[in-house]
Amino acid sequence: MVKFSKQFEGQLVPEWKEAFVDYCHLKKAVKKIQLLDDQNANNTNKHDTSFSKRIMSSFRNKKRQPRVIQVHRSASKTDMYETELLEQVADTDAAGEFFACLDLQLNKVNQFYRTKEKEFLERGESLLKQMEILIELKAAVKQHQRAKGPSSQDLKEEESISGTISCDEESIKYAAATEPGLENVTGEFDRDDMKSSESPKSGELGRSMRMKQGDGKLKSISNCVINCQGKNLRINIPVTNPARTFSAISYLLWDDLVNQSSKKGSPGRNRLHINKKKLHHAEKMIRGAFVDLYKGLGYLKTYRNLNMLAFVKILKKVDKVTNKQVLPIYLKVVESSFFNSSDKALKLADEVEEIFVKHFAEEDKRKAMKYLRPTQRTESHAVTFFIGLFAGGFVALFIGYVIMAHITGMYRSKSDTVYMETVYPVLSIFSLFFLHLFLFGCNIFAWRKTRINYSFIFELCPTKELKYRDVFLICTSSMAAVVGVLFVHLLLVEKGYSYTQVQAIPGLLFLAFIVVLICPFNVIYKSSRYRLLSVIRNIVLSPLYKVLMLDFFMADQLCSQVPTLRNIEYIACYYITGSYKTQDYNYCTSTTYYKDLAYAVSFLPYYWRALQCARRWFDEGHKSHLLNLGKYVSAMLAAGAKMAYEKEKTAGWLCLVVIMSSAATVYQLYWDFVKDWGLLQFNSKNPWLRDELVLRHKFIYYFSLGLNLVLRLAWLQTVFHYNFEKVDYRVTMLFLAALEVVRRGQWNFYRLENEHLNNAGHFRAVKTVPLPFHEVDDQD
Repeated sequence: MVKFSKQFEGQLVPEWKEAFVDYCHLKKAVKKIQLLDDQNANNTNKHDTSFSKRIMSSFRNKKRQPRVIQVHRSASKTDMYETELLEQVADTDAAGEFFACLDLQLNKVNQFYRTKEKEFLERGESLLKQMEILIELKAAVKQHQRAKGPSSQDLKEEESISGTISCDEESIKYAAATEPGLENVTGEFDRDDMKSSESPKSGELGRSMRMKQGDGKLKSISNCVINCQGKNLRINIPVTNPARTFSAISYLLWDDLVNQSSKKGSPGRNRLHINKKKLHHAEKMIRGAFVDLYKGLGYLKTYRNLNMLAFVKILKKVDKVTNKQVLPIYLKVVESSFFNSSDKALKLADEVEEIFVKHFAEEDKRKAMKYLRPTQRTESHAVTFFIGLFAGGFVALFIGYVIMAHITGMYRSKSDTVYMETVYPVLSIFSLFFLHLFLFGCNIFAWRKTRINYSFIFELCPTKELKYRDVFLICTSSMAAVVGVLFVHLLLVEKGYSYTQVQAIPGLLFLAFIVVLICPFNVIYKSSRYRLLSVIRNIVLSPLYKVLMLDFFMADQLCSQVPTLRNIEYIACYYITGSYKTQDYNYCTSTTYYKDLAYAVSFLPYYWRALQCARRWFDEGHKSHLLNLGKYVSAMLAAGAKMAYEKEKTAGWLCLVVIMSSAATVYQLYWDFVKDWGLLQFNSKNPWLRDELVLRHKFIYYFSLGLNLVLRLAWLQTVFHYNFEKVDYRVTMLFLAALEVVRRGQWNFYRLENEHLNNAGHFRAVKTVPLPFHEVDDQD
């Protein structure tokens, strides 16, 4: 049977852990009472007598039930509780310490619940207003369609919109953490349409809705404000991708044309200009906000129930240790306290559920629950079986491949040049990629064990996210296929087949994986594959996309895969140019455009990451993003110096490599330890670490600091040219590249640990979604 403390720890909300009842501390206080009571009994040497006295005392307590304690409640708004001992309870000092701690926990729970309930109620009230406005807009559109009729000209006009781009100071403050850039689209309605539209609360739309012009970073481009009965309405859609940015500019130009034509034509005629796509996007934003609100209210309900259960459990332990009737007295206080008696959050959850079923699920509750309460995918034992099956196959095939390579002497210093130049890069690509993916699976496993909410941090869909078993299955099956194909290829070469006959096999293998990656059919984790492709698109077009946590996390992974990217570039050139038919493997390396492209590929991951830092600074205004940008610029300079030295191995270039690489390494180490991991805090209670640690054993952190330092110095191979004896230098380069991947896998865990602790420090368990409609007072 699982102990309640383990059950309690496993069910609480990770980001709110500090706000829950400290059950372990209360248990220790109860054990202290029991220990002191036992010591007092041993000192009197009256074990039997004391035991009989306890039985009689328990019998008398059950008979007359005297009041052992009295809980006083302050008259302030915060409802602070304080317990007074009316008679001796075991050891008086220990009992007084326990009840003081118990009062502290009750007051903490009440205060946190009050704060969160107020926050969710305010968010709920704002969402209800947004919903009323959305209903009013949709009713106005339908009324306009009925009045105008389904003529093609009017349908075409419905797709147009008059708009302007602006961003006010309030919007920036409201959405600074999520969607700082806003595209404001102005919808203009007929006076007759607004009067005739029928909705439950038509007066809500009559409020003033004009946005203030802000002095923030995103300046207002147009001062155009369109009035309807003296009121204004703007739909604020976040500018998160290039399409919305360019469409916003086109809407601005269209608005100018509409205004000019209205001045020349009939200015008195008001017409409906609204874009269904924008209205649909606003509806989607409100739906997402309702889902997040419902999730937060569910967390609050869990918080309420678990804390109530914890108080019951600990009071039962106190009754058992002291043989006093404490539970009935204190439990009445807990039941009447704010966190257990207030039902506003529960009512709001029911109201949100009803609204969602009615307006977003077409009165289908089952469909609504798929959004509001998404079910986790059940983990099948078949996945574990196939992991073991493919892992065993991979190990057997890899051993066979190594034996065959040893017999043929492929990886010796004097190896088959054609094989090492053309086939070995394919093996290197898959080895580094799936090693990285395997370590990411290990990260997921470690994050789950340590209760780090990586799904919330990465904003992953709970029904579609990859579990660590899924990642391991992908790695083992893929590497078994890769090693199996290359083993067959090597066997054919050994049997005397010419490279002209078999050289297409590695290329077809590489092409097969690309086809699987972009396969449009719903097979082989389609949602995860397409999410990966969308993230890569966001990275490549970094300045034009809003940078999310998953985007710059994946860009950092690419910074550790530069050798893989260079090998992909070479293999693509080798097979696209048809060099595999003539075995002219020097063609790609000798051409000028390839050398220039090799420089670009070495810089690209750091360049993309630097652009992401610039975009985040532009959006958020934090100077730390500029300092982070400097780290990637230093890495680009070091990479450029290294490539120049490989081309011209002179003493001058070597000195420049040492200087630039040393400066970049110091910069990177500081950022790793202090910024990304949050360590090296000198005033911390944990020396050289930080106050809050997820892992129990401190030596793991110290070991990780030292390992990261050593692995960051892999660039010294450029200076010392160390190599394994009797092994091709390419194997050494693969080993060093694998060490960088291992370093990145270690970095991933501590990076998300620090992010999780930041969320927990601010009690962020649900994200804040920017809302499409903003209400402010008119300013003429």
